[in-house]
Amino acid sequence: MERLGTGIGWRPEIADGIEALPGIDWVEVVAENVCPGHLPDSLLRLRKRGTVVVPHGVSLGLGGAERPCPERLAALAACAEALDAPLVTEHIAFVRAGGGSTGLPRMEAGHLLPVPRTRDALDVLCENIRIAQEALPVPLAVENIAALISWPHEELTEGEFLAELVERTGVGLLIDVANLHTNRVNRGEDPVTALDRLPLEALSYVHVAGGVERGGVWHDSHGHPVTGPVLDVLAELCARTVPPGVLLERDENFPPAAELAAELDRIGAVAEAAADAARRGATGVR
Repeated sequence: MERLGTGIGWRPEIADGIEALPGIDWVEVVAENVCPGHLPDSLLRLRKRGTVVVPHGVSLGLGGAERPCPERLAALAACAEALDAPLVTEHIAFVRAGGGSTGLPRMEAGHLLPVPRTRDALDVLCENIRIAQEALPVPLAVENIAALISWPHEELTEGEFLAELVERTGVGLLIDVANLHTNRVNRGEDPVTALDRLPLEALSYVHVAGGVERGGVWHDSHGHPVTGPVLDVLAELCARTVPPGVLLERDENFPPAAELAAELDRIGAVAEAAADAARRGATGVR
């Protein structure tokens, strides 16, 4: 996987600040929010100076029962080509149901919904990912999502589900450490156990984001500073491998650019310290 480095999610509200941030190697843009033929001037300036831009899709619904929409796949492919992106990413989620031959009205969730960790659901997801891989001009990586619920009668843990998905499709992984923390609070799942099962050679990059706990429920808000427990999960991951890239997501309550820079520095320091500790442990250096 191409080395990406330190990145941040590009949003129009902070576009000028992102251009001024030091040490930004790449940005990620929500694919559905840009038009390949009319890219924002800020993204064009970033591309001109060599900043990598990765499209991040939110609407394919790869975990849904229906096959990926050809028009949505074509739009994602066009976005990747317009941005000269090295890869594209999407979510392990479903976002719609009904319509077509079901006899039910088509429903759009407006949210990323968790895929049941069953073998039947995995079969559907694998086939949908293969269809997407064939339609896209660059490699695809898929992201674990945050969830409020677990489905009944699940057959696989998150780590097992992701490992088998990679084995069967060769798809890359975008690991969101904030989502692993969310699932620890909301579903009682151990992020370390998930990390231990992941095929880390498939890791494309890492998301880090802030959230907030209210009433015992963790809300993956992308509108708060990154917390210590999320950074602890990042450290666990970086103790196992050096991620090709680490990216900060922020979608609302945007702070001044100086605060974003400080948060990026903190994320980088945690990742570097964990990687250094792992290297020392591997060589027996104290």
